[in-house]
Amino acid sequence: MKNIHVHAQKDHISSLCTASPIQALTELVWNALDADAFDVKIDLMQNPLGGIESIRVTDDGLGINALQAEKHFGNLGGSWKRDKSKTQLSGRVLHGSKGKGRFKAFALGNRVEWRTTIQTESGLRSFVLTGNAEDPSLFTLDESPAPGPAAGTEIMITDIRNSLGTLLDTPWAVQQIASNFALYLKAYPNVRIFFQGLLVNPVIVQRASNNYHLKSSEGSKADLQIIEWKTKQGRGKVVFCDSDGFALHEVDAAVRPGSGFNYTAYLVSNRFAALHAENLLILDEMHPEIKAFLDAARDILRRHFRERREALTAELLNQWRDEGSYPFAGEAADAADSALRGRFNACALTIRAYSDNFDNFTVLEKKLLFRLVREALVSDPAAATAMLAETLNMPLKKRRELQKA
Repeated sequence: MKNIHVHAQKDHISSLCTASPIQALTELVWNALDADAFDVKIDLMQNPLGGIESIRVTDDGLGINALQAEKHFGNLGGSWKRDKSKTQLSGRVLHGSKGKGRFKAFALGNRVEWRTTIQTESGLRSFVLTGNAEDPSLFTLDESPAPGPAAGTEIMITDIRNSLGTLLDTPWAVQQIASNFALYLKAYPNVRIFFQGLLVNPVIVQRASNNYHLKSSEGSKADLQIIEWKTKQGRGKVVFCDSDGFALHEVDAAVRPGSGFNYTAYLVSNRFAALHAENLLILDEMHPEIKAFLDAARDILRRHFRERREALTAELLNQWRDEGSYPFAGEAADAADSALRGRFNACALTIRAYSDNFDNFTVLEKKLLFRLVREALVSDPAAATAMLAETLNMPLKKRRELQKA
């Protein structure tokens, strides 16, 4: 057994061990991809009570060069990737370069083992690197008596932290990972990432994708790719990416798309790599050039979602009419009938936006629901909209908008 000491202050190393569960897994996947992996698999092992007992991340890459572990694993900023820009075999663009990503594993569990197999001149050799969150500056290295069947790395994370429950929501986790690797997987379609056996494919979890070209007020150019997701996630983000699709920095988009839309906006330009290298992207709107890009992107986002809301409304109404669930026939008879239809449309669209399962309803179920909503609006419009807002637990601003419809 050999001890490897990381040459950095312990408090600095400890600060690198913090991350959200998705951020931590993302860093481990990036490390695998930088090692020329084509398949990366994330698996959660659960205990009898349904909690996460351990996490395993496996890849078919070149493995960790344990023969130079002290040089590459024992130095922050001493990563083998520092002086390279492409992966060794496939020539894909490298993500990391400072050797910090491995510490994110300690955000998931207190004990981490890197079981790696590498190809050497004398054949395959396997090693186990072990670290503990109690002292993340110390790792132990052991060589396995029998080598593994092929090059690659398996990371086993145990003594799991208690705040990982979100990872058990598999569809949500797949979408979060997909949003982090969307542009990379588009650039390298032969790379595959699996979570709990499910292929992380951005195309599967996205509803739509649109590209725009923009120019900041200062003349710099960038591409804006807006991906709309099928399921709910957090607030919309603008993600700054380099020309190869690597996420460098993200900010709140500060553009509310309207009910039913969930999105991530990717700003792509080789200019952002230079700004990131100078630690300027983190200044956000305090930096004139970055603010100019954000202002231009937000203008496009507002226009994009205004058009998308109008198109989606027309599409849904036509769908409901065609399938026979829409509770009105023909054209509006008079102004009162037209107003009733307008209120109904607002209520129906709101129900769909706030219900995760609405699109799975049968035609009969939608027909019954819509008929009840119409009768409630005919009887007492104010009471009907108030009841709907309360039942759906809508925020105050949205309640007022519904009541004015």
